[in-house]
Amino acid sequence: MNPLLAVEDLHVGFPGKGWRAPRVEVLRGVSLDIAAGETLGLVGESGSGKTTLGRAILGLVPIASGTVTFAGERLDQAGRRRRRALSRDLQVIFQDPYTSLNPSRTIGDTLSEPLLGHGLPAREARDRVGALLERVHLPADAARRLPREFSGGQRQRVAIARALAIDPRLIVCDEPVSALDLTTQKTVLDLLLEIQEQTGVAYLFISHDLGVVRFMSHRVAVIHHGEIVESGDAASVTAEPQHPYSRGLLLAARRFQLNSSLER
Repeated sequence: MNPLLAVEDLHVGFPGKGWRAPRVEVLRGVSLDIAAGETLGLVGESGSGKTTLGRAILGLVPIASGTVTFAGERLDQAGRRRRRALSRDLQVIFQDPYTSLNPSRTIGDTLSEPLLGHGLPAREARDRVGALLERVHLPADAARRLPREFSGGQRQRVAIARALAIDPRLIVCDEPVSALDLTTQKTVLDLLLEIQEQTGVAYLFISHDLGVVRFMSHRVAVIHHGEIVESGDAASVTAEPQHPYSRGLLLAARRFQLNSSLER
């Protein structure tokens, strides 16, 4: 069976800072795949290239070379109009649940925007907003309120609802719980697992936290200096990593006992 998402030999770089500064290569030949309904955890330290990889998949940064194929279609060759059409199937949840929401718009307006943009009539969009709020366990009257009236965990639930609005097949989750306290992290992670079980959506779950990745993922890929240095079954990679960098991540997680309460 063909994967839902396939990344092959992906290279991404940016101009260096300053005159005559050499180009900085951020991703160096990255390859990975994700099956329908699967969670692939992408773990690495800050600066490892994991967020750049997520943004490259979403078309938010230019690709120097390599391919990104989604549902059999080359995303790296898709034009702006086609990318917009594909946004129905490919969504994102960002790290900061406040800055990713427009502070001057009600939650109902925020959730309605992608629905109306994809042609849903206004009355059906209102009904859909109510169903989305229920799915992420927020009250119906949340639609009339502004982002500042919610806690960080509640705002991230709104961001999840927005990502779900048009029934995507894959969601890029870019550090979606790193700005939350540990108790709230567990609640949001449980919600993501519940949604996946109900809908069959696939996740690319990006995190620096090995404990969170272990909890969420079917498979894990470890990224270091823009290269995938190890990948495999989540239980194996997080329990007995083979690469020195992966072992360092595991030792750090044990030393600081990060998210030790996360258990399925």
